[in-house]
Amino acid sequence: MLTPHRLRLLTLDPQAHPRGQAHLSSASGLVHAGGQLYIVADDEHHLAQLDANDPVNAPLRLLRLVPGTLPADAALRKRAKPDLEALVHFPAAGTNDAGLLVAWGSGSRPQRDRAFVLDLDAHEAVAHPAREVSTTTLYAPLRDHFGELNLEAGCVMGTRLHLFQRANAGQRLNGHIVFDADAVRAWLLAASQVQPPLPLAIGPLDLGSVDGVPLGITDAAVWPDGGWVFSAVAEDTADAYRDGPCIASVIGCGISVGQVLRCERLAGAPKVEGIAPAGAGRLWLVTDADDPQRPSELLELRWSG
Repeated sequence: MLTPHRLRLLTLDPQAHPRGQAHLSSASGLVHAGGQLYIVADDEHHLAQLDANDPVNAPLRLLRLVPGTLPADAALRKRAKPDLEALVHFPAAGTNDAGLLVAWGSGSRPQRDRAFVLDLDAHEAVAHPAREVSTTTLYAPLRDHFGELNLEAGCVMGTRLHLFQRANAGQRLNGHIVFDADAVRAWLLAASQVQPPLPLAIGPLDLGSVDGVPLGITDAAVWPDGGWVFSAVAEDTADAYRDGPCIASVIGCGISVGQVLRCERLAGAPKVEGIAPAGAGRLWLVTDADDPQRPSELLELRWSG
């Protein structure tokens, strides 16, 4: 069993938060790019940014993705939120091109059929305000395949974009969806003018279960030395909307995306929903306690890859 180390709580100046909250809750995706950590939270209209060179002491900044302010009431906020669960980095396509950072809605409700696209500059810092893209047509074949949709993880490896549907007690297998990354990138940049690409492949991803509760994938990232790493939790819920207790949390890896060669449990079962390589054989993880009053945590884990 692996034991992660807590680096910090994801606290911030309450004056910088739209609801006057002194912390970020519900962290749901993590990307390390250009010396920055980018964190998406599923109950916010903002992306959080943290200096990766000093993540313990650096201030947490909020970058707006969605106009307006979500309700303070937790139940109303859950119904209204865009449910941004997956954060995906598209590397620069060439010397005259910049990368993209894309926050994907889960698709579990109509208002969650949205993605928010951020251009990155040559240093992979956010260069322009976010652009909203409707994902209804892109998600249509996925919804036809899975029925209830709940996209929770994704990463780009080489020429392929990999997205993942999260398992629950009512849908016990995760789903692995593969797109041509360049085609999705082009569609994101001109979504109102072109039809979305169709997936190249859709298949199951069985991560097993703990005490009868299936392990549902929560994030994925490319490992610098090759292959991929992922996080998953056994959350005791029967659908894509309601939360449940976290029975277990795991980190895993494989040589190719979607292949699982190793999977290890985390001590204490923190509900890890974001994962990113930190360099020097380490991983950064972020958690979601499913409680708006509890700050998400940034954890560090030694990982041999």
